[in-house]
Amino acid sequence: MAEQRFASVGGLKTHYWQAGSGPALFMLHGQLPGSSAEVEFGGNIDRFAAAGYTVYAPDLAGFGLTDNPPDFTIEARIAHVEAFIAVTGQAPRAIWGSSMGTYIGCVIAKRDPRVQRLVITPSSVLPPPGTAPRTEAGEKQAEAIHAYKPSLEAARALLSRVLVSHPPSDALVRLFFAMSTGKNEDAERQRRAAGRPRAIHGELNDLSASSLLVWGNNDVSVPAERGLLLFAGLPRAEFHVLHRCGHWPQHDQPERMHRLVGDFLRAA
Repeated sequence: MAEQRFASVGGLKTHYWQAGSGPALFMLHGQLPGSSAEVEFGGNIDRFAAAGYTVYAPDLAGFGLTDNPPDFTIEARIAHVEAFIAVTGQAPRAIWGSSMGTYIGCVIAKRDPRVQRLVITPSSVLPPPGTAPRTEAGEKQAEAIHAYKPSLEAARALLSRVLVSHPPSDALVRLFFAMSTGKNEDAERQRRAAGRPRAIHGELNDLSASSLLVWGNNDVSVPAERGLLLFAGLPRAEFHVLHRCGHWPQHDQPERMHRLVGDFLRAA
């Protein structure tokens, strides 16, 4: 059973979930306003611990129960994850990134040859830009994220756009809302002020790690076409597109994701 723990990482009180034993798998969540390790990976931690991995799922700097950092640039946030990995004392055999977590995971894998496997789910910042303009549904989703103000109603409305195969549970709505309030609401404003990370897709053609890309066919924010463009520039990669699936495949298609990711990690 996953345990909640805290560690001092680069001067930040850092909250994380840990479970299992075996090769280390780090799960890195994205950056929706109420994102956290539990929000995005709560249903996966124990599953992969039972499959023979030591799973670490941290709340990234400025998210969840982890302190807000003094520097919200993506470089400082990546450095926090690298410092967290060092604190665990484990070799990062595999990294599973969700949305912005995929960007962080790829940068770390470029620097750390111990990373053998990367799991990449939909990300708006990692792939090359697509040729097709964003759809009306995509524009509305982007507007909903930008306009989000913490409330249970707003949390339910935003999650209902992110999830495709089923409506959000009351428990997920409450957790997402809680993780978007207080110091995390201030962190969201500061992340926006820090700006969009620089493009790195052109730097990934020599990745030593193998990559599994899983895209949702119904993700209006990042169409599968962009995932395919990313796949084309990665060595040792495979690409899967799932129907009835949006920006969080691990939520929309959990059983399929468990099989896909489990098979991919076992091949290491």
